[in-house]
Amino acid sequence: MEPELQPAVKKAPLAAPAPAANPAKTLHSARPAGQQARDFDWIFIGPQGLRAGWSIVLFVAMYYFFRMVVGSLFFAAGLVSESGSDSAAAVLVGELIPFLALLGAAAVMGLIEDRSIVSYNLAGLRRVRHFLFGLATGFASLSLLVWVLAWGGWLHFGSTALSATQALRIGALWAAAFLIVGSVEEGLFRCFALSTLTRGISFWWALAAQIAMCIYTAAMGEGHGAWGVYAVAALGLVPCFIVHQRAAARSAFWQAAWVTSTVFGFYHTSNSGENWIGILAASFIGFVFCVSVRVTGSAWWAIGCHAAWDWAETFFYGAADSGLQGQGHYLTSSPAGNPLWSGGADGPEGSLLVLGVILLLLLLLLALYARNPAAQHSPDAQPAN
Repeated sequence: MEPELQPAVKKAPLAAPAPAANPAKTLHSARPAGQQARDFDWIFIGPQGLRAGWSIVLFVAMYYFFRMVVGSLFFAAGLVSESGSDSAAAVLVGELIPFLALLGAAAVMGLIEDRSIVSYNLAGLRRVRHFLFGLATGFASLSLLVWVLAWGGWLHFGSTALSATQALRIGALWAAAFLIVGSVEEGLFRCFALSTLTRGISFWWALAAQIAMCIYTAAMGEGHGAWGVYAVAALGLVPCFIVHQRAAARSAFWQAAWVTSTVFGFYHTSNSGENWIGILAASFIGFVFCVSVRVTGSAWWAIGCHAAWDWAETFFYGAADSGLQGQGHYLTSSPAGNPLWSGGADGPEGSLLVLGVILLLLLLLLALYARNPAAQHSPDAQPAN
C-alpha cells in the first residue's frame, strides 16, 4: 500500500511585531489583584504575623486604656482613693488595677495574634516547681543582702512590730499583694514584651530603643536615679553588638533582654527615694529574670523570686523597697552609715552590695538550669527590618 498523502498545511502570515511594553506597567499588571492590594502589608505583617513593634504599641495602648477604665471603676466604687495608702490591704486592692488591665490587654492581643495567654512565656514544663524554687531563692537572696548589711553595721534592727496573730494576717495580705506585683511586672516585661520582641528585633532596633529611652529620660528630668538607666544602656551595648556580629539571626533574645531590662529600670525611676544604684540593680535583676526565662522555659521562676524578694524586704525585714516604706511589717529596720553601702532612703536595693547578691543569684540560676535538657528556650526569630 502506498502511504496516504497528507494535505498541505498553509502557513499563517507573520504577525506584525507588538509595540514595546512599559516594563514597570508590565510588572505591575503581572501581579495578582490581591497582591496589588497588599503591597504595603509588609509594614504591619512579617513572617510571624503582626510585627513586634506594632504588637508592643497596641499592647501598651490597650494596657493603659484598660488601666484607666478599671481604675475609674475602682475609684467610683470607693475601693481606691487619690491619697493612697501603703498598707497591705490598700496595696493589694490598688495592684488589682494593673493586674486586670494586663489580663485584658493580653487577652485582646491573644485574639489579634491568634495566641493563648500562656504562650507569652508562661508555658513550659515544671511550672509549679520553678515558681516554688523562685519563692525560696527570692527570700534567701534578700535575706543574704540584709544580713550582710547588718553585719557591716549599715542596717540596724529594732523590736518586733507585730504580734503573732497580726503577723500572720498582715503577712498573708502582703504575700497576696506582692504576688500580684510580681505577676504584673513580670507579665509586662518578661512575658509579653520579652516574648514579643524576641520574635522581631535586631541589634539596630534595640540600639534605637536604648537611645530613645535615654533621650526621653533626660528630657523628662523628673525621674529618680536616671543615671542608672544610662548605665544599663551603656553596659549592654558591647555584649549585644558582639552577639549580633557572631550570630545576628539568633541574637534576638539578648537584644530583647537588653531593651526590656533598661525599660524595667526606667519603670522604677518614678518611685520616690530611688537612687542610681537602685535603678541599676532593678535593671540587673530584670536581666537575671530574662535569663531565667531562657533557661527554665517560662517566667514562673521570675514571678516567684520577684514576689518573695519584695515580701521579705517590705514585710519580713521592714525595710524600704525602692524607696517605699510599707505599713505593717514583722521586723523593723533602718539604714545607717554611708548611703552608698546602706542604700539610704532607697532601702537595701540602693546599696552597692545588692549588685554582688544579684550576681550570685545569676550564677546560681545558671549552675542549676543552664544544662537542663528540659528547658524550653524562647524561639529565636528573624529580626525585623
